[in-house]
Amino acid sequence: MIPLLKRDLALAVRAGGGFGLGLAFFLIVVTLVPFAVGPQSELLSRIAPGILWLGALLACLLSLDRILALDWEDGSLDLLATAPLPMEGIVSVKALAHWLTTGLPLVIAAPVFGVLLNLAEPGFFWLTLSLLLGTPALSVIGTFGAALTVGLKRGGLLLSLLVLPLYVPTLIFGAEVARRGAEGMGVETPLMMLAGISLAVIALLPFASAAVLRVNLR
Repeated sequence: MIPLLKRDLALAVRAGGGFGLGLAFFLIVVTLVPFAVGPQSELLSRIAPGILWLGALLACLLSLDRILALDWEDGSLDLLATAPLPMEGIVSVKALAHWLTTGLPLVIAAPVFGVLLNLAEPGFFWLTLSLLLGTPALSVIGTFGAALTVGLKRGGLLLSLLVLPLYVPTLIFGAEVARRGAEGMGVETPLMMLAGISLAVIALLPFASAAVLRVNLR
């Protein structure tokens, strides 16, 4: 599994789907928001948690179509299907590679970008924690969407349409954790819901993704 993870990390960076693309898009979103809503610091501080979470979610979408498409195009996916490694393990490794190249850099950069939106000081910790708990779910859900659309021509738009509704619960509870933390309110309920969603997705969706890939490879 380690060699497969190293290979996917190298492919993600080499194909232009690494951390740089997601971070650049995230920065653009954060930079443009003050121009759209005005320079009022109080307003920016109030909407900062939601904007940061939405920017991170959209940044994750950029590289979803590359999770399996490159392996499909060069025939590697057929070889992986016959490897001793279970298909569930393969899709889990690919989701982990996507998170390491996209989700983790967003988690690290979010507090820095929060300064641009005048995020309240108590919110930095909760924003980082919510993204750390929530972005793995985004990668695993994205891998499931990629499995559904693998092999389809111009499947990127369809992939986004399929995945976005599944992202909504993670977005709601992730942004709520950051918002409540920034306002000094209790975060236990949305934090537990966010962690529960991520754990459920990580536990169940690799099996669904593997089943879909087996059907597509027949």
